[in-house]
Amino acid sequence: MRARDKAAVSALRSTLAALDNAEAVPVSEAELRGVALELSPAGAGTTEAARRELSEREVIHVVRAEAGERLEAAARLTAPAHADRAARLRAEADVLLGFLDGPEPA
Repeated sequence: MRARDKAAVSALRSTLAALDNAEAVPVSEAELRGVALELSPAGAGTTEAARRELSEREVIHVVRAEAGERLEAAARLTAPAHADRAARLRAEADVLLGFLDGPEPA
């Protein structure tokens, strides 16, 4: 990837963050309330939780959703003053869809 391809970098960074969020394990309300402070675990790594592994279908769904959000936002930006932002959002969506519709890995 070219170092100056800002649309691709922006799209990939936010999509990686969305995938990271999708891997998070939901926390129940009971777990949020926790236990008494003196019984709570302490130390390095005690707040770490196992991540779930996304299937290929789930990854594709997240990437398509990210591209769709950009296309919807670009469609709402109809004022001439926002033409640059809309074009950038469309370019980011094209980058993401290009990964989905690109050649199959060997």
